[in-house]
Amino acid sequence: MNPVNSANNAILKVEGLKKYFPVHRGFFQRIIGWIKAVDGVDLRIDRGKTLSLVGESGCGKSTIGRLILRLLEPDEGRIIYRGEDISTCSQDELRPLRKEMQIIFQDPYGSLNPRMTVGQSIEEGLRSLAIRDRDDRKMRVWELLDTVGISPAAADRYPHEFSGGQRQRIGIARSLSVNPSLIICDEPVSALDVSIQSQIINLLKELQSTMGLSYLFISHDLNVVGYISDMVAVMYLGHIMEYAPAEELYEKPLHPYTLALLSAIPNPDPDARGEQKVLSGDVPSPFNPPPGCKFQGRCPLVEPRCRENEINFHRVNENHSVRCWKVAG
Repeated sequence: MNPVNSANNAILKVEGLKKYFPVHRGFFQRIIGWIKAVDGVDLRIDRGKTLSLVGESGCGKSTIGRLILRLLEPDEGRIIYRGEDISTCSQDELRPLRKEMQIIFQDPYGSLNPRMTVGQSIEEGLRSLAIRDRDDRKMRVWELLDTVGISPAAADRYPHEFSGGQRQRIGIARSLSVNPSLIICDEPVSALDVSIQSQIINLLKELQSTMGLSYLFISHDLNVVGYISDMVAVMYLGHIMEYAPAEELYEKPLHPYTLALLSAIPNPDPDARGEQKVLSGDVPSPFNPPPGCKFQGRCPLVEPRCRENEINFHRVNENHSVRCWKVAG
């Protein structure tokens, strides 16, 4: 089952996306194989909605975000933005679209230029909008800072003068400077304290409500994902294993990997703790993945059939799909 459908409400659709990285060895650096970072991924983001991409570190989540923005070139597949296939566009053709698709980086400390003031960092985007009047740019910088909860007076200060949460707010203001429609949120709260995480998540939801933004929210924290998401895609070793509305995924998870991820969420009530589903085995190498299901080495439901042919998506209902023939019903 392909989770991407043909409805007109999608701002972004990804079909069959693949990205393999070569592995070199020897004096002449010959290619001896390929790391399958993204191996045939289908996704869909509706206008004004949030699709969350979750999974363990190294499963290919951030690579997908960079492929969508064409910061990395896809090997196969289609990236359709507002009905237009941008996967084969040249850099010159992409330039007008850059301002419509922005990214919020994971590291609020490394994503801002330490030699530029906050105002200068935000102002870079305004120049791309051909706002030439200096006073107009300054007013817009102040408006953006105020929007994300930072004093406009901070425009003349440098990044090292701010906390991690404040820097991430500045990064959000910078991404908003070009009036985007789609924002890739690449683990935007993972480097922040828990108390600050909630503030940033609430800010993102508020901005989405007032500005009609669409998000691809990349995270490994299912607590955060459950709060911000409309749809959730669970990723493992370059493949999407389960794709469902957020509420349905949390109430009725199907794939064994999804069940294990959800069971690992800490429960603050000691009397309500359930049994944690601890996965055995190691994550296989993306350089030499096993035939059949990529999760077979850690799955409690594995059978000989799982080790033979690649497992396709099975449709559970109109919006819920799972890459496991045993739990698809």
